[in-house]
Amino acid sequence: MAYKIPSDCMACDSCRPQCPTGAIEVDNGQLWIDSALCNNCEGYHDKPICVESCPIDLPVISQPKKGRAKIIDDRPFTNPDLFANGKNNPFASAIIIWEACNLLSQRQSLTWQQSEGREVVYQRSINQGKGEISLKILDCSAAASLAKQQDSCLVESLDIRAACVHLIYAAYATTLEKPWEQDFLISDRQIEEYLGLDKRKDLSKPVKLNLIKKLAQQPCAIEATIYSPRQGRIDEFSIEKENLWHLLEVKHHFYEDELGCKHLAGLTFRIKAGMWAKHFLNKHACRDRKAFYQYSSLPQSLLEMVMSNWQQHEGAVRMMLWLLFKTRMGREQRLTVPTLMRIAYGEKRLHKANCDREERKRLLRTFENDLLVLNDYKLKPVFDTVTYPPEIQPLWVKLSAIPDDSDEAIDFWINDGSSNNRLTDASPRGKWNSLMNARIVQFELPDDWEQTFAQLEKKRQKLGISKLKNIASRKKLAIESAISGEHVASARKDKGWSQRELAKITGKSQSWIRDIENGRFHIKPEDQSLLQQVLALD
Repeated sequence: MAYKIPSDCMACDSCRPQCPTGAIEVDNGQLWIDSALCNNCEGYHDKPICVESCPIDLPVISQPKKGRAKIIDDRPFTNPDLFANGKNNPFASAIIIWEACNLLSQRQSLTWQQSEGREVVYQRSINQGKGEISLKILDCSAAASLAKQQDSCLVESLDIRAACVHLIYAAYATTLEKPWEQDFLISDRQIEEYLGLDKRKDLSKPVKLNLIKKLAQQPCAIEATIYSPRQGRIDEFSIEKENLWHLLEVKHHFYEDELGCKHLAGLTFRIKAGMWAKHFLNKHACRDRKAFYQYSSLPQSLLEMVMSNWQQHEGAVRMMLWLLFKTRMGREQRLTVPTLMRIAYGEKRLHKANCDREERKRLLRTFENDLLVLNDYKLKPVFDTVTYPPEIQPLWVKLSAIPDDSDEAIDFWINDGSSNNRLTDASPRGKWNSLMNARIVQFELPDDWEQTFAQLEKKRQKLGISKLKNIASRKKLAIESAISGEHVASARKDKGWSQRELAKITGKSQSWIRDIENGRFHIKPEDQSLLQQVLALD
């Protein structure tokens, strides 16, 4: 049974440091107890430590409340709700957002490294190894041992559901003109609705608020270091040890009962994006080709799927979060089965399965069940018939071919019984080795994902057409302003030079000068500038 502190409290603060669960907090100089964290000191003390340490024996037992939670009228205005169309909403999809999502979803399955400063970080090279992203979890008390023990309490404390809140933050960042300067306000009610927690009648209001607060804080505990080399007209840049998301303020909203005890009734979070947004989510600089503006569309169904399956099918959740970013690169990805298994279960478990037969069987069953979960959510895998033939495909794929009509189903089973490969046959020998070379051509996307993909493809095509027009216009301009071979030969003779002398001055070969004068090929722009300078051509 949780306890509460009446308004007669003197705020001597003798109880708060001794609370083993950290349930006692301070708001405007008054102590209050978070009922979702208070467990009556079970497992720590025989009696509640707050009662024993209080000089006036003030804390009293909090009776469970019946009915709806009281509505707080003094809540600040938050940013408008996402998913106005009921399906999806734009969100920042830069590589730094992708890697942070991987960190929150895969956690101890990732390869953590120890930097020169003995800090434990997750590092990932970008731009073909020319750049690097480094992510670190702040307030790491066990950092020294994390490199050796990947299942440390810090990494395990990360909740995969925090990846959903991270994506919600990325969606709100796209609503701002300058997200690295502007902040946004989001309430517990909005997060509760986005994650589908408003449908959870088995959770009390204090439990929901405590969960939302924990999930909202975890993405803000990621510190990023980025180095990006020069890409075209975009200069190189680096960001040193800055929070991915800045948690500027957490506002607690209370109501008081007849004893003057405070009860938490709501939360409001003020969030601001880090400096990464200036380089990856900058509309104005993107028009001038000085920065990126990388975004995609976040389906609301993905958030609901994660919240529904994060315990029973964590591998499927990991794959879905990863595919949210991967599908931006094109419809056909030809993903290998080992790649998907590393995403879903980690390198360590995959290596163990390669060495242990029983673990191999368990992992194979889990993988096929996770593919079924994705298929049920309209993310249907399309198998490569060459490397992933029907005999090693999951059983649910074969069962999906059974007709619904009873007469057709009888014919199906008659044909199946007379064939060489029957549905009820055991898996072929060497199935695991075959899977290690198997590929999935693509994942057919749900309607809300497919709409997003179509929009991105249309944008890419439009951008591609404009690029082709620019290239054609530049080629036309270059041809019109090109120096002809006759001009080169005439200017050379006016100066009294031979082809060998001109070749020596320009640093070219004599045969190159001869081919230019004979008109065998067009002169490159940089060579035109050289000849104009040497021969004093207009």
